[in-house]
Amino acid sequence: MKKFSLVSLALLAGVSMFGAKKGPEVSKIEPPYWWVGMANDTLQLMVYGTDIAKATASVDYPGVHIAESVSLDSPNYKLLYLTIDSDTKPGKMPLTFDLSGRKTKTDYELRRRDKQGAEYDGFSAADVLYLLMPDRFAKGGDDNKQSAASLRFPTENNRKDPSGRHGGDIAGIRNHLGYIDSLGVTAIWACPVLENDMPGGSYHGYATTDYYRIDPRFGSNEEWSALIADAHGRGLKVVMDMIFNHTGSEHPWMKDMPSKDWYNHPEGDVLTNFRLSTLHDPYVSDYDLDHTVNGWFVTAMPDLNQRNRHVMKYLTQNSIWWIESSKINGIRMDTYPYADMKGMAQWAKDVMREYPNFNIVGECWYGNEAGSAFWQSGNRINPVETNLPTVMDFKISIDAHKMFDEQTDPWNGLNLLYDHLALDYLYADPQRVLTFLDNHDTDRFLLEMPESLGSWKQAIAFLLTSRGIPQLYYGTELLMNGTKKISDGNIRLDMPGGFHGDTTDAFTRKGRTDMQNEAWDYMSNLLNWRRGEANEVIAKGSLKHFMPQNGIYAYERRLGDKQVVVLLNGNDSPLTTTMERTVEILPFGTTMTDVITGKPVTIEETMTFAPRAVMVLQNWK
Repeated sequence: MKKFSLVSLALLAGVSMFGAKKGPEVSKIEPPYWWVGMANDTLQLMVYGTDIAKATASVDYPGVHIAESVSLDSPNYKLLYLTIDSDTKPGKMPLTFDLSGRKTKTDYELRRRDKQGAEYDGFSAADVLYLLMPDRFAKGGDDNKQSAASLRFPTENNRKDPSGRHGGDIAGIRNHLGYIDSLGVTAIWACPVLENDMPGGSYHGYATTDYYRIDPRFGSNEEWSALIADAHGRGLKVVMDMIFNHTGSEHPWMKDMPSKDWYNHPEGDVLTNFRLSTLHDPYVSDYDLDHTVNGWFVTAMPDLNQRNRHVMKYLTQNSIWWIESSKINGIRMDTYPYADMKGMAQWAKDVMREYPNFNIVGECWYGNEAGSAFWQSGNRINPVETNLPTVMDFKISIDAHKMFDEQTDPWNGLNLLYDHLALDYLYADPQRVLTFLDNHDTDRFLLEMPESLGSWKQAIAFLLTSRGIPQLYYGTELLMNGTKKISDGNIRLDMPGGFHGDTTDAFTRKGRTDMQNEAWDYMSNLLNWRRGEANEVIAKGSLKHFMPQNGIYAYERRLGDKQVVVLLNGNDSPLTTTMERTVEILPFGTTMTDVITGKPVTIEETMTFAPRAVMVLQNWK
C-alpha cells in the first residue's frame, strides 16, 4: 500500500520513477496572482524557468485565452498575454507547459476583487502627506534575521553608519500610527519598501531587486497590507513610492536579461547627465537627449527601457497589483522625467483608467516653475499628454530659506513667494501640485536648531493654508535639522525614541524639549484645524493674494461664505502699516478668529505686527 502511494504521487507530479524526464521548469510567475473584472482585460504573465521559452503553453479555463506567446532573447523567459472575459469567474486557472511531450502543469490564481476601481480613494489637496523613511523612522519588531537570510546581501544594522541600515521597519510605523494621527496629517508617504538586495543594504529603497516583494528587513507583503489596513482604520491614507526608471544592479534581470533591449545601455557605460531641460529643448541634440533619458542614474541603478512594450506592461501591472492587493491610495513615482515620456504617459493613463479617483505624483525635479508644469496632465506646454495628475513643487523647496529667512523688501523674502505663485498659470491645476519645504533628498528646512520659531512657523502656516497638496518630512514637527553638505544620512536621522535603547522618546510630550513641544503643538493645531471644518476651504477654495508691501504678505482662501485670511510679517522687526489695500478681503471693523491663538482679531485701518508675526484668521459668515 505504501509503495502504491509513492508511485501514485510521482505520477501525479509528472515525474516517473523509472527514469522519464521531468517537464519544463517553471520556477516563478509574475504577477503572483491576478483578479477578474479588471477594466483592462489583458494580462501579461512573465514565466521564468530554465529553457521555458522552448515550451508550448496552453490554458484550460472558461473565459481565458492566450492571445500571444512571446519568447525573448533569454531562453529562460516566456511572456504569455492572456485575454480575460468580463464574466470570467475567480478560481485556480490551470496552465500547461509542453516541451516535446513532457508537460508541467501549474495553477494560477484569479481572485475576486474586493471593490471596484472607482471606489479607490486617492489623495488630494484635502490631505497632508507625512513623508517618512522606514529604515530611519522606528523599529517595531526583531531584526527580521530569519526572513533576511533569504537575501544574498543580508546586511547587519549599524546605527553609527549614516549610510547603513538602522533597522526601522513596517512594525515600527504601525506602532506609531497613533502619533502620526494625533499630529493631524491625513496620509503617509513611505519611501520605497520593496526588496533592495544590494551590497550595503540600500537602506533608502531606491534600488529595487524584486517588484513583488517587500524587503524582508522591513517585513512581509502581509505586514505591508496590515499597515495600510490599520492606517485606513484611523482615516489615514497611504502613498507608495515606486521606481520605474531603473532597478538595482542586483536585480535578477541584470543576471539573466530577458532581452537585449530590456535596459538602456546594458553595458553600463552611459550615465545620465541630469539635464532635464533636454526634454523640452526645441534645439536638443540626439546625444544630449539620450544621455538624459537613457543614461543610468548611478552605476548601481541600471536604466530600464520603457520603450519596450513588454517592460511597460510588466511595470503597469505591478502598479495595479500593489493598488489592488494592498489598497494603497496613491503612488509617488521616483525620477519621473528620466524614464521614457510616452511610455510613462501610457502607464499613468492605464492606472488612472483602472482607478479614476486615484492619484499619482511624479518627482519632476526642476529649479523653475515651467519645468514642473510641463509634466502635469492637461498642461498647454507639453505636446505629449502625460496623464500625470500631480507634480512636485521643487521651486518652493529650493527657495524656502530665502523666502522665509530673508528680510522682505520689494524683491526679496516673501516677495519671492508671491512671484512664485504668480506663475501658477503655467499649471493645468495648481491645487494638484505637491508643495513641500524639504524631503529625503534635500537639505532640511532647518539647517540647524533655531534660536526662535518665527520663520519656521510662517513656513508651516503657508504650507498648510496655500494652494496645493502639502507634504511634511518626518521630524519637522520636532525641529529636526540637517544638511546634505555633511551627508545624506544627516538629513535622514533616526526618530528619537523609535529604536530600542534610545535615551530620548520624542514620540511623547515628556521626551521633547520645550521648544520641540511648542513646534509640535503649533503644527498639530493647524493640521487638526485643516482636516476639520476648514478642510473644504483650503482644499477647494479660491486664492487671492496681495503683493507684500511694508513687509506684510496677505492672502485669502474663500469658499462660499467661509473665509480664511493669512497675514505674515516677513521681517525680524515689528512694523505698523495701513490695511487700506486689503480692504477688499478685510473690511475695517471685521472681527475674525485667529486659529493659532483662538482669540478674536478686529481689522483696523492701521495695525501693528510683531517680528515674524503669523495670523491665520477664519470667518464663517
